[in-house]
Amino acid sequence: MAQVKVVLPRMGEGISEATVINYLKSAGDRVEAEEPVVEIATDKVDSEVLAPAAGILTEVFFKKDDVVKVGQTLAVIETEGGEESVPKPSPASPQKAGAKEEPAAGKTQEQPSPGQEEPAPAVQTRKETSRFYSPLVKNIAKTEGISPEELDSVPGTGAEGRVTKDDILAYVASRGKTGGPAVTSPAEQETTPPSKGDQVMPMSRMRRLIAAHMVSSVQTSPHVTSVVQADVTAVSRWRTAAKDDFLRREGEKLTFTPIFVWAVSRALRDYPMINVSVDGDNIVKHSSVNIGMAVALPSGDLIVPVIKNADMLSLAGLAKAVNDLSARARAGKLKPDEIQGGTFSITNLGSFGTLIGTPIINQPEAAILGLGAIEKTPAVVQVSGQDAIAIREMMYLCLSYDHRVVDGALGGMFLKRVAGYLEDWKDDFPY
Repeated sequence: MAQVKVVLPRMGEGISEATVINYLKSAGDRVEAEEPVVEIATDKVDSEVLAPAAGILTEVFFKKDDVVKVGQTLAVIETEGGEESVPKPSPASPQKAGAKEEPAAGKTQEQPSPGQEEPAPAVQTRKETSRFYSPLVKNIAKTEGISPEELDSVPGTGAEGRVTKDDILAYVASRGKTGGPAVTSPAEQETTPPSKGDQVMPMSRMRRLIAAHMVSSVQTSPHVTSVVQADVTAVSRWRTAAKDDFLRREGEKLTFTPIFVWAVSRALRDYPMINVSVDGDNIVKHSSVNIGMAVALPSGDLIVPVIKNADMLSLAGLAKAVNDLSARARAGKLKPDEIQGGTFSITNLGSFGTLIGTPIINQPEAAILGLGAIEKTPAVVQVSGQDAIAIREMMYLCLSYDHRVVDGALGGMFLKRVAGYLEDWKDDFPY
């Protein structure tokens, strides 16, 4: 019998670990090739690790809430064939000096094989008896300004009382309500207790992640929002006339979203200092134009898949990318790499009729564009050199930007360029 490892795969740039949510198979179960074996979660998205071959699952090495590094072995499948040695994985989380870790699933702990990534070294805190935390928990604590002393007070629900990602996010969400050191307004400090008949609902894991990300963004970047109004009558008429032919030729529905992505991607090439991020005291000007688009999920949560190198795609290519990423986002089928690496984001405020909004920047980007609803409205137009009132299709473009690196003049010029691309749309625009 041959043994095949089920390892945590590389999931994208900057992703080095994931948290085990649940094993879908137990030791002794039969699995088929490409069948999901374990559910995992990164900072942004839940995913599944698939079986590389068919056989019997003989061993699992981690438990729920364990943090696993890329390349570590999650389980072993026994298949027909020759013998193959499978090393035991290194521990999912570091242990205190002198403390003995309980081996996962009753297995004896061994040293990692050559080439296997060593577990992250234990962080030396101010006391030898202090708890140990995963890199993810420490990053969240650092972002939220939680001191080591305060972190030690966070109750943990993981193995041996370890603080999990859910624990730290729940603590962040409740800091202001429990008298913690977070600075809050008087209104935030005075919470209204539930009344009879009120329903108290815990936040979902994704909602807690969103909440922490939004709070962190506002605390990180001084937000400024500029707004312009764009006449999209030409775009709307062209789309109405072209959408049936577009569907026949390209096999894709033509929505407004790829048109807006096209205009934004070209404007970012014209004004590359919007396509930046902040790294300490440095400004990183990105060579790639990777546009994230906020997608509403059936649960009511949001996720932001990224269209990589959007400025290199035709309108047909953008339509295919938009439709594919949107569909898989709603079905929970996105890969972790598909929500990483964005350099600018757009969000459709007008889906439910909103005209103007002030979107929150998707860190570490420097700006986000909110798209208001398209409405028919009276407007002043030039007819034969004379002013006249006509019915036009108008919308507001709302740009929130990081005022540390983007000034009002630059933000305004960028917005005007996006509006210009939309207003100058031609009837013979190529797909």
